Amino acid sequence: MPFNSAFNWFIRKRMYSIDLVRKQPVEVQRGLFNDLVSQGRRTSFGRESGFNSIRNWNDFKRVVPIRTYDQLKPWIDRAKAGESDVLWPGETQWFAKSSGTSADRSKFLPVTNASLESCHYKGGKDLLALFCHQRPDAQLYGGKHLILGGSSSLDSMGTGSYTGDLSAIIVQNLPFWVEARRTPSREIAMMDNWEEKVDAMARATMREDVRILAGIPSWMSVVVKRVLDLSGANSLSAVWPNLQLFMHGGVSFAPYRAEFESLIGSTSHPFDYLETYNASEGFFGLQDRLAENDMLMMLDYGIFFEFVPLTEWESENPIVLELRELEVGVDYALVISTNAGLWRYALGDVIRVTETHPFRMQVVGRTTSYLNAFGEEVMVAQADKAVAEASALTGARVKEYTAAPMFMRQDRTGGHQWVLEFAKEPQGGMDLFLECLDASLKRQNSDYDAKRSGGLALQFPEGCVVCDGTFEHWLRSKGKSGGQHKIPRLLNSREMVEEVLSISKEQMIADPV
Repeated sequence: MPFNSAFNWFIRKRMYSIDLVRKQPVEVQRGLFNDLVSQGRRTSFGRESGFNSIRNWNDFKRVVPIRTYDQLKPWIDRAKAGESDVLWPGETQWFAKSSGTSADRSKFLPVTNASLESCHYKGGKDLLALFCHQRPDAQLYGGKHLILGGSSSLDSMGTGSYTGDLSAIIVQNLPFWVEARRTPSREIAMMDNWEEKVDAMARATMREDVRILAGIPSWMSVVVKRVLDLSGANSLSAVWPNLQLFMHGGVSFAPYRAEFESLIGSTSHPFDYLETYNASEGFFGLQDRLAENDMLMMLDYGIFFEFVPLTEWESENPIVLELRELEVGVDYALVISTNAGLWRYALGDVIRVTETHPFRMQVVGRTTSYLNAFGEEVMVAQADKAVAEASALTGARVKEYTAAPMFMRQDRTGGHQWVLEFAKEPQGGMDLFLECLDASLKRQNSDYDAKRSGGLALQFPEGCVVCDGTFEHWLRSKGKSGGQHKIPRLLNSREMVEEVLSISKEQMIADPV
């Protein structure tokens, strides 16, 4: 097909730059750092922070402290009010509204033209380039691409600037070659009511020739299940026989893989999953090898990376490392400086380096999302793997889960409570599922294993199965319905778990079996 051949030729031209990132990563980052600082000197933030004195990275660390969103907010507010040259040269027109993974309060993160073109859109192009390079016979551009975002409406602030989900900003500015193949229509993508939007998306796409799915797994499963309901088909391969690729991100795919393999069914051609690491703050990594489960750090997207060993994160003056100092197998909290004007911004994500030269990583958690009420230090990546292994061993399919501590009482030791919503419940019951989960965590985490020894510090985990739709209901109660919101996995307080259990109890009372 001529269009598909032209698309493959166009998209694979990016492989030269991707190979440069693989072969000369340190040099690419140093050049990018110099460019960022040069642009920063033209801003109010740069003048107030002493950018004219910066000649190297050590100077940068000296004059610019690591900042959280709240600490950077005064400059963001000035840019939102319409002031030019605040954090990045020129006027910033777009601000991505984000609540993070657990906070109710909204953040408004700047999105500049530079970050749209050289970061967010470049990430999309590169993912397709990497896929087409490995699957040269793929016919992606011959059909449609079902791209699932959050609310796609934008709110004007009356200053010439707009706020909304990152997906709204992206949809408003999509390159023509993406818009030509995106489905559903912009009118449906702009709908705010999530329930109505799911139904409209399913009806609009079920008769299209969809070849790519893109979105957060939990919300994509809601849409494609509605497609199956409406079509009466048993699998997505029957609805979309040319479906070839699911581009996913936002959360670990491990707990969802079995569910999607069941939904897609058998295909007459290879079907692949590719992971992306992107957020409102930027696009950070791409899975560049089909058979692996890590991602290439994308070092030429206008983002300069710094790395704080997780063991140092809560120190008053933590050690901060640059790319060439990283070690395989070590967990690091990310600090970023970007072409959207985020300077030494504490992203809150924790990554584990899997390879150096080229630099590859896995996202293993958040600096605020882990279980450590008893010194066990369980990270999200370990929990995801444990849930996936327990699911595989018991034939279960988990839709969503979260976990929190059960604190010590006079009559019991402390422990973990796992709240799970199943698409398919485990064979052998919940006890067997928890035994498999517990064994997996022991293998992965020596601190957890030690605390579980004899049940002296950590008792056997407790499990609670909640009604279908409970987690989606909880998200709605927080005003977080839509394709960009996700469930917090591990928390050291019980507030969310109690809310989720309360919602499930209300559902059971309202709809008794």
